[in-house]
Amino acid sequence: MKIDILTIFPEMFDGFLKTSIIKRALDNNKVEIKIHDIRNYSKDPHKKVDDYGYGGGRGMVLMPQPIFDAVDDIKTDSSKIILMTPQGKPYKQSVAYDLSKEKHLILICGHYEGFDERIRTLADIEISIGDYVLTGGELPSMVITDSIVRLLDGVIEEESHINDSFNNNLLDYPVYTKPVEYRGMKVPEVLLSGHHAKIKKYREEEALKKTKNRRPDLLEGETNE
Repeated sequence: MKIDILTIFPEMFDGFLKTSIIKRALDNNKVEIKIHDIRNYSKDPHKKVDDYGYGGGRGMVLMPQPIFDAVDDIKTDSSKIILMTPQGKPYKQSVAYDLSKEKHLILICGHYEGFDERIRTLADIEISIGDYVLTGGELPSMVITDSIVRLLDGVIEEESHINDSFNNNLLDYPVYTKPVEYRGMKVPEVLLSGHHAKIKKYREEEALKKTKNRRPDLLEGETNE
C-alpha cells in the first residue's frame, strides 16, 4: 500500500514515521508513506496557500489551487482521496478495514478555518475522527494511517487485530500479565487453567459484559444493522 499525505506542516510527521509499528512497517516495505508540503505547489511567490474567505468572517481558508495541483501530481487510477474534516463520516474500525484493502490513499489535511468548498470535489470520502474540532487534519491523518497500517499483512500478528475492540461490535476482553496477584488483585483462575475452551468462553462473556456496561450503543448498532 502507498499513502500520500498532503499538509502545510510536514514536520509534524517526523516522530510519527520514526517510531514503533509505523517505522517497522516502513523498514520492512509493508507500506510506503510520503508527506507532501502543500506550499510546494503554491504559485504565489511567497508560497501562500490560504486567504480570507469571501463574505467575511474570521480566520483563513485554504485555497484550491495548491491542493488541486498536488492531487493532480500524485494521484493514479487506483487512488482513493480522503479529506480530513469534522464534517466527514465518523471513523470506525470497519472503515479502517475497508481502507486497508486499497492500493493508494491520498489524505488531505485541512487547517485554519477549513477548505475552500471546491476542494471537496476532489474527495472520494470525507472522514471525521470525532465530534470535536482540532487545529488541523494532521493528527487525524496520523490516527487513520496508524489504524490502517497495523491491519496490513505482515505488520502485526493477525490474531492481534482480529481480537481488537470494535470487531463484531464488542470491546476487547480484559487481559492480565505477571504477577498472578498484585495489591490484592488476582488474575482470574480460568486464565491460569490452560483449558482453551473455557478461556475462550470467559473472554467472550467478559467482552460482552464490558460492552454492555461501557458502550451499550455498540450493541444497539449491531441490532439496527
